[in-house]
Amino acid sequence: MPGNGEAVTRRAEARSGEGGPEFALSRRVVILFAVACGAAVANVYFSQPLLVTMGHDLAMSPALVGSVVTLTQVGYGLGLFFLVPLGDVADRRRLIVAQLLFLVGALTVVAAARTAAILLAGMAATGLLAVVTQTLVAFAASLAPPAGRGRVVGLVTSGVVIGILLARTASGLIADLAGWRSVYLASASLTALLALVLYRVLPRHTDAPAATLRYRQLLRSTITLFAREQLLRQRALFGLLIFASFSTLWSSIALPLSEAPYFLSHSAIGALGLIGVAGALAATVAGRLNDRGLSRRTTGIALALLAASWLPLAFTRSSLWALFIGVILLDLAVQAVHVTNQTLIYALHPEAGSRLIGGYMVFYAIGSATGALAATSLYAVAGWGAVCVLGAAFSCLGLVLWAFTRHRPPGPAAKTASRGDG
Repeated sequence: MPGNGEAVTRRAEARSGEGGPEFALSRRVVILFAVACGAAVANVYFSQPLLVTMGHDLAMSPALVGSVVTLTQVGYGLGLFFLVPLGDVADRRRLIVAQLLFLVGALTVVAAARTAAILLAGMAATGLLAVVTQTLVAFAASLAPPAGRGRVVGLVTSGVVIGILLARTASGLIADLAGWRSVYLASASLTALLALVLYRVLPRHTDAPAATLRYRQLLRSTITLFAREQLLRQRALFGLLIFASFSTLWSSIALPLSEAPYFLSHSAIGALGLIGVAGALAATVAGRLNDRGLSRRTTGIALALLAASWLPLAFTRSSLWALFIGVILLDLAVQAVHVTNQTLIYALHPEAGSRLIGGYMVFYAIGSATGALAATSLYAVAGWGAVCVLGAAFSCLGLVLWAFTRHRPPGPAAKTASRGDG
């Protein structure tokens, strides 16, 4: 690999077996993958600062307004299991473009909704189709050479985390300027543009094998992979715990910041995501460490940082600087483990990359939902200190899991990815 970082190359042959055109996965294309991932996943989180405005506009009860977020997350979870595996048997370029175009339609329905029923249906469809993010991650991993796969996955996954962190900030600012409907119209326009660009840039063929599984067999094989691969199960548990910790912070941080002594506005609280981006970007180093065979060590250090991040976060009420330090450490640690997880599990069976990543992300969704529900409920009865204990507990469970499994050898397909950790 060249040391100048200008391009990561991959020679992808046509599926026909005659070689076909070559495709170079340049740094620009990797950044395009990252932008598309961030833009797609942001649609799941746009609604969170807009719920009150949506409810007033459509005369929705508080309980019905709350179901906007729930249905979006449910749609996303269903998409992870039912749509993402299609990337292993379909032309990924066509699948990605088709999902993006359908996503444009769903976003347009949300923007034009005049009744609560139409809004809820549009939000559920938006969540379902936003899983194109994971198809993009799997496609980028398949195009990357094994020696540089960690770096590519790290850059692309940074786009996902940045999209999650900035979604609330962007939607709040756009809504203040032009109303909540403009958020979804703007996203629909950006998604349509990305669909066009990806259609023109992505390779027309990949080296994936022709489809040999029916849809039902495809879904069943995802479950079979979990039963067969110990490393996949371990990394899925890591994913559940780190995202439970991540969601514990980001689902509840607005509560203490909106109270004494800060009384911060929604826009100011949303801007906290900008600080989290610094941690997410710094964690792209994890991809390079993976490529050097340091996956176990990277995981252990990151989990230790994740547990340590809750110490400064515990002082949020008395120091914003402590909050900033904690946010950076937490986002860096979560991103580092997440990149390591995806790099290792993809190496198990590259031909089943979409199923592996989709199945792993189901655990991400479970962890996120668990953290959000537990944190907001605990804050109401015990305050911010108890929330920090909860986040630290999730983090420490991950560290204990790592300590008990770090000496176990990885599966045969993953040994190359972790060759330097012996």
